[in-house]
Amino acid sequence: MNWTQIGILYRRELRSALRERTIVVNGILIPIFMYPIMLWAVFTGMTFVQGINDGFVSRLAVDGPPPAAHSMLLDTIRGHERIQVREDAADPSVWDAQLAAGELDAIVSFRPIDAGALDDNFAVAVLYDRAEERSRQARERVRRLVDDYRTDWIAGRAESLDVDEAERTVFVLVGENVSSSEDIGQLLLGQMLSFFLVIMVALGCFIPSVDTTAGERERSTWETLMTVSASRSSIVTAKYLYVVTLGMVAGLLNVVAMMISMGAIVRPLLQANDEAIAFSIPLMAAPVMLAGATALALFFGAAMMILAAFARSFKDGQAMVTPVYWLVFIPILLGDQTDVNLSLGTALIPIANITMMIRDAIQGVFLWQWIGLTLAVTMALVVACLLLARQILKFEDFLMGSFDGSFWRFAKEKLFA
Repeated sequence: MNWTQIGILYRRELRSALRERTIVVNGILIPIFMYPIMLWAVFTGMTFVQGINDGFVSRLAVDGPPPAAHSMLLDTIRGHERIQVREDAADPSVWDAQLAAGELDAIVSFRPIDAGALDDNFAVAVLYDRAEERSRQARERVRRLVDDYRTDWIAGRAESLDVDEAERTVFVLVGENVSSSEDIGQLLLGQMLSFFLVIMVALGCFIPSVDTTAGERERSTWETLMTVSASRSSIVTAKYLYVVTLGMVAGLLNVVAMMISMGAIVRPLLQANDEAIAFSIPLMAAPVMLAGATALALFFGAAMMILAAFARSFKDGQAMVTPVYWLVFIPILLGDQTDVNLSLGTALIPIANITMMIRDAIQGVFLWQWIGLTLAVTMALVVACLLLARQILKFEDFLMGSFDGSFWRFAKEKLFA
């Protein structure tokens, strides 16, 4: 191979890529703008739906009055600005039919219970439709009103029995969070970034690998390219490095976009109880993520180019490579499990091991022996793909485009004949 020729061809591929709208959109624009737009749309939609639900007037039916001592609770329910109470049906079965038809949101009934020293105690039963958001909202509103009333009533009865608050408190559950704001932020980043980084590297390799092989054949420039003074190995190497570069660029842009989006959009929405969430990545995680993205780009680029090179058109190339792209999700979901760390067993699972490695690194966990094994396993797959590509390049009918068939047919008839 002549590295001067490879450099010239490599720059030519990059310049051509920047002129292709599909490659620019999928490899550069989507990684940059996907997270801000997606997160803004998701949280805006959630806020909009929540506002609609909060604006609903809950239609309640009250089956019988509560005990006389608790008439104030019924008055409180009636007085709620988002609750409309119906008490005009002589037959309660009518309400059941209306609840099933969606004309009523919930049915409230008061039931006496025996509670010993607490006279006039009672239970509140709410019949609702769990499948309907309005019905669930009505039940929640009634629950909040009953909880507030019960708290005040118990406090009043305790005072009448001369029992102070300390004596009537049986036990108290106290929670203390030992995680810092950085820990919470790293947990969220580890979950999301490790997942989408792998997806974006695969997406970044997807379109270029098809365009530089099947696209060349469709444009009838593949045969012309084979006639230049550069060796065939130099041509294929330049194309491969070009695909790997765009895959890495998509992955790194994905990291930058996510960090900006999480800090600017997600953090203000997730803050609760004045506990701040800080999104940061440990310094040592950067080289680990870069190594993982590079290994993934080398593997995806080689595997996708091998399959796409047998296509006669860009559309056929997409059809050949798409199943591989979707199969990536299975090991990614396995590697994104929070209760499983990188170990000897998981380091041997392709793609899932990279996902776990990146997730652990973001959370500040560096198991160097398994990181080394993970990269070794991935690079072994890369070497296997390159050796396979070397065998394929020996066949003249493949290079000149006279072979008409998929990779699997070629392997059956040529490689394993």
